[in-house]
Amino acid sequence: MRNIHRNERGMALAVAVFAIVVVGALIAGALFLGTQEQRTGENQYRFQQSFGVVEAAAPEIIAVWDPNVINAMRTYPLDTFRINDRATASGTGSYGGRLFKLNRNLYYLDLTGSDTISRNAGAAFRRRGGGARQRLGVIVRVRPIQIPQTGAFTSQGSTQYRGNTLIDGTDHQPNASWSECATPDTTKPAFYVDGTVTKGGAVAQAIGDPPIQQDTAIDNNTFDQFGDISFADLAARATITLAAGTYEPVQPSTAGGVCNKSDPLNWGDGQNHLGACGGYFPIVYVTGDLTLKNWQGQGILLVDGNLLVAGNFEYFGIVIVRGTLTTSGGGVAAAHFHGTVLAKNEFGGTNDISGAAKVRYSKCAIVQALNAQSNGALARSRSWVRLYN
Repeated sequence: MRNIHRNERGMALAVAVFAIVVVGALIAGALFLGTQEQRTGENQYRFQQSFGVVEAAAPEIIAVWDPNVINAMRTYPLDTFRINDRATASGTGSYGGRLFKLNRNLYYLDLTGSDTISRNAGAAFRRRGGGARQRLGVIVRVRPIQIPQTGAFTSQGSTQYRGNTLIDGTDHQPNASWSECATPDTTKPAFYVDGTVTKGGAVAQAIGDPPIQQDTAIDNNTFDQFGDISFADLAARATITLAAGTYEPVQPSTAGGVCNKSDPLNWGDGQNHLGACGGYFPIVYVTGDLTLKNWQGQGILLVDGNLLVAGNFEYFGIVIVRGTLTTSGGGVAAAHFHGTVLAKNEFGGTNDISGAAKVRYSKCAIVQALNAQSNGALARSRSWVRLYN
């Protein structure tokens, strides 16, 4: 009888132990499933947060785009711009990556974004695989400044051209060193004006389609407002700012074999576009009347007064003068100007183009000067693609 009771007690104990084990297993399973569900939710949250971080990174980079640094890069693989790890403006995480220049107006951003936990926990946490990261590739295009390309010379005042001058609206490549120029564009007017144009002598030439085009729509905004950017905005972004005066010689300079951009009289190298300063297109702003004699420059020249160009000076790009343009001489230079010149005649007076001066329209010189100083913008349509590490 005692053995029976012992067996019954043993059986009951075994049943109780089994029940405890089963219940424990059920509780452990429930905890495991709950924990997994919680981790899945947290991972999804981190995943979405890191994606939001990297998606917002491109606009933040574009908002502080510095043309003097980024646009002056050489094409990949010669140069790479590193974006060091930084917190987002909203504080939701961090991002970093690299920027590659594909050509003069196309860039590629390779960005990786991390969520808040990854940033706050530090490197040890990331090495254990914690947190979440997302990687995007983004295409960025340069958004050119909308400066009019209406002809070789644009003015809203009176102009005279005389002597052995040439005003030419035919699109041309500045010289052989400008090897990236596209096929020549259509011919523009030599003079695009709202004002009188007077020829002096039989030798002076105006070549264009037509040679002289009158347009009463030309007004102050033609010279002061370029899309969403004003003359004052451009002046505020100037690479070089100079007081009124005479400057010579303006010419490329190097330091240690590299273009010396700290030299205020180094305005790039349009005569040898393959040289050390061939890719340097500064915005030069002069606060009053300017006289130039020797030798050359390129980019965007803003003169808040009258401009006198004499002797052997050559400029490649865009010139905007608040006052009048006067030229003389010409020397051995092929032209005083390659690109386009805009003279507002704000203070009265007459533009006087004389001597052996030439103004020759060049879309290539204009576009390269604009691309060098314009901000970036996301490419149209789908500008990004998700990448995988």
